[in-house]
Amino acid sequence: MIELKANRRKVIALGAVVLLAGCKVIPKGVQDVPPPAPTPTDTLPGDKQRQRIALLVPLTGPDAALGQSIANATTMALLDTNAQTIRITTYDTATGAAAAASKALQDGNRLILGPVSASDIAAVSAVARPAKVPLITYSGDTSLAARDVFVMGLDPANAMQRVVSFASSKGMHRFALLAPKGAAGTRATAAYAAAVQASGGTLVSTQTYDRGNRSIVSAATRLKARGGFDAVLIADSPRYAAMAAPSLKATGAALPKILGTDGWGGDPAIGKTASLRGAWFPAISDGRWARFSESYRGRFGVAPYRLSTFGYDSVLLVVRIARDWRVNSPFPLARLSDRDGFLGLDGPFRFSANGVGERALEVREARSGGVTIISPAAEKFLN
Repeated sequence: MIELKANRRKVIALGAVVLLAGCKVIPKGVQDVPPPAPTPTDTLPGDKQRQRIALLVPLTGPDAALGQSIANATTMALLDTNAQTIRITTYDTATGAAAAASKALQDGNRLILGPVSASDIAAVSAVARPAKVPLITYSGDTSLAARDVFVMGLDPANAMQRVVSFASSKGMHRFALLAPKGAAGTRATAAYAAAVQASGGTLVSTQTYDRGNRSIVSAATRLKARGGFDAVLIADSPRYAAMAAPSLKATGAALPKILGTDGWGGDPAIGKTASLRGAWFPAISDGRWARFSESYRGRFGVAPYRLSTFGYDSVLLVVRIARDWRVNSPFPLARLSDRDGFLGLDGPFRFSANGVGERALEVREARSGGVTIISPAAEKFLN
């Protein structure tokens, strides 16, 4: 992750580093295989020149492939930046997140990258907090964010604000919502209401439904009968949205505009579902993903998980901060709350003082056979 600066020359230079980092080309017929990703060790040798960073991911069990993909991506970032100031050691959370964190602290690590699972964050932070070791987690559960727990995953509220703001800019000011019952639906309702209010719009109607059956169709029918809205957000997967959309608007009709969530990105059902054509949804930019993926395949022989860019970008961030971080001293926590933010493969993002991440997102439109970007992500934060 590379810190954004107002100085134009620095911005250009830093952007070039990111592009080069994600775009390494492997000449045909030439192998460019790096050392394997960092693995857990029983003991760490003394190290007076590099910062010790712990990576907590699952390396065994059902999520081992995801964890290894993230670990491989951190190795790529170290190699691409030729980082000489940090040392990353990987610890397996599948055998116990708290135990992994304890071993990481015993080994002298001053920062923890991870864990991936939201269910592991409380256990890891309970061990790390007394030692004043912060976390940069890959989860998107902002309810677990704190002054020493920074959530790198995509915040659903951030995503809703992006798509609602875009809809508002296109003249849509009266909004409706379809949300499932339960905790996820409650969070989505609160986030959506806040996004509508921030855009200057009005939330005119909300309908909830039991997930797992066709009650979403009945909820959509009730919502349509009430009417009076320009756009409706369906806080569920494209599969459920496709069930509800025909009851909300006629095929080919411009309004009401169907809005989706960040969870729609990468779902092939979107381009195959006629009732969702024209729908808008927010997403992390894939602008550098193809080049990163190509480089990853060249090095490791398999495709990366989409989440692996978080591992890559978290290392870019640490490399940047490590320039001013004295070896064996506490991690400079205040640096993570820089309002200018950081730049990585997934675009600009920043943390608030309470650990919640904010990303510059794009807006996509569902079309026949696929999707297209109709509002690119900002290249930097303006406020």
